[in-house]
Amino acid sequence: MTVRQLDSLRGLESRYRMLRLIRGFEQLALGLVKSGAITGGIHPYIGQEAVAVGVCAALRPQDRITSTHRGHGHVLAKGADPGRLLAELCGRVDGLNQGRGGSMHAADLSLGILGANGIVGAGAPIAVGAAWAARQAGEDRVAVSFFGDGALNQGVLLESLNLAAMWQLPVLFVCENNGYATTLPAATAVAGSGTGRAAGFGIPAVEVDGMDTEAVREATALAVRRAREGGGPAFLECRTYRFEGHHTMERRMKLRYRSPEEIEQWRARDPLERAAAALDDGRRAAIDAEVDAELAEAERFALASGHPDPAGACDHLYADGLRPRAGAVA
Repeated sequence: MTVRQLDSLRGLESRYRMLRLIRGFEQLALGLVKSGAITGGIHPYIGQEAVAVGVCAALRPQDRITSTHRGHGHVLAKGADPGRLLAELCGRVDGLNQGRGGSMHAADLSLGILGANGIVGAGAPIAVGAAWAARQAGEDRVAVSFFGDGALNQGVLLESLNLAAMWQLPVLFVCENNGYATTLPAATAVAGSGTGRAAGFGIPAVEVDGMDTEAVREATALAVRRAREGGGPAFLECRTYRFEGHHTMERRMKLRYRSPEEIEQWRARDPLERAAAALDDGRRAAIDAEVDAELAEAERFALASGHPDPAGACDHLYADGLRPRAGAVA
């Protein structure tokens, strides 16, 4: 095996491992929602893992991302510790944000994770701001904004596309089009397309198979390279699918807006199984065992962590330690 072939194999194994970690993490979280250890439920990412893994595999550690209400996969793929993320979902003090952010607002600035966000499309202007700040500082960083098809009609996203195009900022917009905005089919709510919206601002846009990790990674690598070289923003519309409901509450509500046949057709394109097919059975089994052990430790860590003291409920409510800009009046 040549050095290039070995590097390629290692890359495939690394990406399969992350796919497997995200899938296992979400399955574990679903169990903790059912047991009550996670209150309020979660928005499962199962089925969409190829987007987070493919995009983040093409980024550098110093690059930044903004996430969504369905953000566990993005946060893990960018390098967050699964134990601390799980503790965050459980509302424990050892979580990424001391249990104060929960599922929809997990962040780790040290890893370039500027936060998941419960507001549809709200990560886009944050990513644009991060890209602008990086360029002003002369830093070689790219910012990525993840969002769903439900954000395509949000004005804040369109404003972000406009600014990114006007200022030619190094930002990548990644639309995870899973076909539904909660329970509303995108085809009945979105006129035109995501790529069409980007094209209207002069932003290069491509549609990608969001169930194929390698296709997403390759498309991202091209867009990121162009952004680093001063080519401005880009837009990826990743056609993907969530195997679970929009939110775990759907299990209790018993909503029926997708046919079993539709779900099974998409399950046949499972990104985890597609990635596994490229690996030797023995190596795949070894990776699975490693991930299972890591997730077992993550669960132990999260559930052993303490609950926040109610006396500190108002801590961090307001920013402190900020310095006014030169010339500003306090």
